[in-house]
Amino acid sequence: MYAVTRSAQPARRDVLRAGVGLATAAATGTAASGCAAGRDDGVGADGTVTIEMWHGQTDTGKKALESLVASFRRGHPRIRVNLGGGVLADTMLQKVTASLASGSYPDIAYIFGTDLASIARSPQVVDLTDTVRHAPTAWTSYWAPARKAVTVNSRVLAAPALLDSLAVVCNKKLFRQAGLPLPEAGWRWDDFVATAKALTDAGGGRFGTGWPGVGDEDTVWRLWPMVWDLGGDVVAGDGKHIGFGSTGARALEVLAALARDKSVYVDPKPGSEQMYQVFMSGRMGMALTGPWQLPDIQQAKIDYHVVPLPSFSGRPVTISGPDTWTVFDNGDARKQAAKTFVSWLMQPGQDVRWDVEAGSLPLSRGADELPAWRHKESDTEGLGVFTKALDSARVRPVHAAYPQVSQALGQAVVAVLLGRSSPAKALRACATDANAALLIPR
Repeated sequence: MYAVTRSAQPARRDVLRAGVGLATAAATGTAASGCAAGRDDGVGADGTVTIEMWHGQTDTGKKALESLVASFRRGHPRIRVNLGGGVLADTMLQKVTASLASGSYPDIAYIFGTDLASIARSPQVVDLTDTVRHAPTAWTSYWAPARKAVTVNSRVLAAPALLDSLAVVCNKKLFRQAGLPLPEAGWRWDDFVATAKALTDAGGGRFGTGWPGVGDEDTVWRLWPMVWDLGGDVVAGDGKHIGFGSTGARALEVLAALARDKSVYVDPKPGSEQMYQVFMSGRMGMALTGPWQLPDIQQAKIDYHVVPLPSFSGRPVTISGPDTWTVFDNGDARKQAAKTFVSWLMQPGQDVRWDVEAGSLPLSRGADELPAWRHKESDTEGLGVFTKALDSARVRPVHAAYPQVSQALGQAVVAVLLGRSSPAKALRACATDANAALLIPR
């Protein structure tokens, strides 16, 4: 798959994990007593500093990172980066929070953007604000989603690691069979609903579109662009209430319409794998997905077209789900070495290698302009649509209560998709639980 950093995409990045509570405990309790990692300072007799990186990558992503580490070592012979961790990114949160509690933790770990707020409460998390401000590439050159996903209370508490966006991938053959023109940028959600209905053939087992139906983050994050487009937000300005009371209900009406038309395949299993299998078997007309899915779609020999997400307003808007390299304090020497490595890793020359080999979108405009990325875009149908969408992409807030808000909204989405509740009723239930979570002191 394009983004092979996780075992299942896109749930690979944002599945709600039970370890969030552990993160809070580690950040506020026992981790505070582990001010040192309980190990040596990492400095060898020859002055070489050894740091440990828990990367969470598998297959192509791991191979790409190993290549980058080898290149770094050639230019920085006094820093050795050991890759490890022993877990995939999906379970990194639990391992890191346990390690913080025990006082023996890595120097760098791959942390999902939605988990950073919880992890960042640990005093062991290193502030990278000065690091990014004095890096060779101007911080403002990085796409806004990459910057916002690592910023907590105006401090940069991680380095951006991965960037993506959402768009709609269409099966051109099914559009031709239905006599429908391919959608273009600027289309509306009403157009999407009508198109999904026209593409659907219940008797033939063909669906207009699909939606994850587990209630996890994979279920939720496709809804946020609708909320933002309507003027809502995840958390209200006062920080004590959700910011999508009415806009959330309006967004859910789109799903209710799809459900009424029986034009949406609701995937009952985590990871969206069944939903994508339906699309790649030629039985689904449109899939809301990211660039990580393109290689699988190409391998399935689907003749496809990529178009930006629809909107209500006509203005482009999408969502990005960035992940991070978070640095932890194991003493001055290791901390400085870790900062040097992640700063090097996010520069355009290295970032574009990671993007091409492991499957991410460029973190910065500098990487986007490099010949290697331009070649990748020209060689991959529709990839440029995902990159261009970063201009209008937003990210979920780096907020410790976000997992609880997401869980409440996920239940509302499933209730609407399965016809168990109206959008208004489902949103009221969501608001009750989410607002309660936002009021808990953190």
